[in-house]
Amino acid sequence: MLFWYDYTMIALIPALIFSLYASIRVQSTYSKYARVKNCRGMTGAQAAEAILQANGVYDVRIERVPGNLSDHFDPRSKVLRLSNGVHDADSVSAIGIAAHEAGHAVQHAQGYGPLKVRSALVPIVNIATNVAWILFILGLFFTTQSGQTLMTIGIVMFSSCVVFQLVTLPVEINASRRAVTEIAALNLGDEQDVQGVRKVWNKAALTYVAGLITAIAQVLRLLLIRNRRSNN
Repeated sequence: MLFWYDYTMIALIPALIFSLYASIRVQSTYSKYARVKNCRGMTGAQAAEAILQANGVYDVRIERVPGNLSDHFDPRSKVLRLSNGVHDADSVSAIGIAAHEAGHAVQHAQGYGPLKVRSALVPIVNIATNVAWILFILGLFFTTQSGQTLMTIGIVMFSSCVVFQLVTLPVEINASRRAVTEIAALNLGDEQDVQGVRKVWNKAALTYVAGLITAIAQVLRLLLIRNRRSNN
């Protein structure tokens, strides 16, 4: 039986349950406030533009992209991409999500430290995790010390995911706080709108915590597999 189907999967179950819970809460809260129009009748694209201009960011382009909750800021091309349900929508969810992504653009323009660290980690983590799985699986085919060494190196390299998720937390939380603050300060919504945006991002924060918990659980599982192999 392949190693990912054995009892060590139990290490992932709590993380998977929490991730599912977080996803459901985010979707339900987003859907609720996607049906509530903001008091200014402002679209997501207009809200993002207002925040960028208020912070002196004039070199970021706003584009519409397909998909649901596919919104993101691309620092390499300096493009803020908003999904169909955000770009032209005038809901509380729309301005909240747009403001959050605009917050990332402002972070980038202001040289926000954690964002710079996360951006630098992206290529490293991508390579490290791919190599980590290769080394770990190779280690399973050896019963000697060399096999244990390969698995250990793989686990250490995969642990970079945990570091990445740890750095991601303050980046995302800061962008959400900026979103709430800017919507209130620029009068893009009233108090009810601001409260709605805050609720959307409080639930969204669960997904970032879930990402961290899942990464830690995966490292724990790999350790269990390695230790079991060592005892056999």
